[in-house]
Amino acid sequence: MGMFLNNKSPIINYRKMTVNPYFVDKSELICELIRNSYANQYICITRPRRFGKTVMANMLAAFFEKNTDSSDIFDSLKISQYDEYKKHLNKHEIIYIDFSEVPDGCSSYKEYITRITTGLKSDLIQKYPELGLDADKAVWDVLSEILDKTNGQQFIFIMDEWDAVFHMSFITDKDKDEFLLFLKSLLKSKAYVEIAYMTGILPIAKYSGGSELNMFAEFQMTTMEMFSEYFGFSDNEVDELYSRYLRLCKNPKVSREGLREWYDGYRIASGGRLYNPRSVVFAFQYNQLSDYWTSSGPYDEIFYYIKNNIDDVRNDLALMVAGERIETRIQQYAAVSMELNTRSEIYSAMLVYGLLTYEDGEVFIPNKELMRKFEELLMKKEALGYIHNLAKESAKMLNATLAGDTETMEEILDHAHNTETPILSYNYETELAAIVNLVYLSARDKYRIERESKAGKGFVDFIFYPKKKTADCIILELKVDHSPDEAIEQIKEKNYALNFKGRLGEKSEYTGRRLAVGISYSKETKYHSCKVQELT
Repeated sequence: MGMFLNNKSPIINYRKMTVNPYFVDKSELICELIRNSYANQYICITRPRRFGKTVMANMLAAFFEKNTDSSDIFDSLKISQYDEYKKHLNKHEIIYIDFSEVPDGCSSYKEYITRITTGLKSDLIQKYPELGLDADKAVWDVLSEILDKTNGQQFIFIMDEWDAVFHMSFITDKDKDEFLLFLKSLLKSKAYVEIAYMTGILPIAKYSGGSELNMFAEFQMTTMEMFSEYFGFSDNEVDELYSRYLRLCKNPKVSREGLREWYDGYRIASGGRLYNPRSVVFAFQYNQLSDYWTSSGPYDEIFYYIKNNIDDVRNDLALMVAGERIETRIQQYAAVSMELNTRSEIYSAMLVYGLLTYEDGEVFIPNKELMRKFEELLMKKEALGYIHNLAKESAKMLNATLAGDTETMEEILDHAHNTETPILSYNYETELAAIVNLVYLSARDKYRIERESKAGKGFVDFIFYPKKKTADCIILELKVDHSPDEAIEQIKEKNYALNFKGRLGEKSEYTGRRLAVGISYSKETKYHSCKVQELT
């Protein structure tokens, strides 16, 4: 086994994945990649972390690699049904490079890149001893010599985390330029390249204006439809996994709706939605809906720029935490630098890193898992000023609602609307809804909150489903320039409380009170009015 040539680690790692009870077969990517390579053999897949890029890279290496037999894995997978299967299974020389790996104690780019070049040349010389290859030559010259002396031996390059160097502390701007030149020299216009498959987070389009990497066709999550289905889980795939979970788990505690709320919502170019695959699998394995997001490096730096309130980003952040979408122009290139100076650059970087998602010209927080990260930012970072203070008031708002303390509710809403930097004008109920969502921020720990949800004979503005079935249920209706009494009457007339009742002949699983909450705002007086009434 070589260090980079026909390395056995990918097949070992992929075989482990296939025996996981929550494995999802995405082997059809192999066929699409082969067919696409006829037009262009340079493919780059860019996705946020935790979307299966490394799993797919391991799969490709396990499938193509020569001098091994992986039929025990792939005979039962979808790829086995295609004409390309037998033709390509274990028929290719594979060069697999994980660019995130560094030598022990590495402190310079020279040490980093030398490990790759000397390791690869050593593999090639060992593989082809009869060719008399010269270790002093550049690695691309050695590969070209192999091509010539073997009558056309080609290689499939599988390169994971191509952009890892951009996050290494010892890498300088000059080093980055040298790395790009290395990739160009290794891959561009080289006859020995049968396929070059590369993955990463950062978009390579930044560099396409020059000549380094413009041979790659780049497939980003929000702009290119092709390959989208292979990175992340679809609704149907999660349905199948959930069925397995119910069969395998003795005491299942994860709900199907909970999976959707926590991990769904990432938009792709086709308009579809994807689940975070890593988090879904962890939820099944640990039998718990939780935050499995891990943040480090670029994520913390992006939050640093948010904290500086560039172009009122903090105000937008409050609206997004309140469930709103923010219109912006996306600049995918921005993520390659931490010098983010505008709203669009900040949101573009957050999109690339998977902190936001994008649809129809708007960015927003896709799901509860990510929402909790933003809530932590609001609740813990004093530098966020008045938004931090508003979020802190949310615990008081829930308690006041449950106690029927309308005076406190009105004070909190008035304070939220009349802060030193107002974020809303309340021309429409949607703006009132945004501030209501914010002041009930802490309620999300105890309730599943749905907005504009189908209930009874219509659609209710907010409905709070308690996670603890004995807790009180809340139905909340908003009015602008109408009284909270009218809101309460609408709740009754349209029978919104029907959602908390059991099916015909069955008892409701919710045993707490059913509270109707009316909140109104007068554009003339600039004050809020509230009413809380228990429904019988």
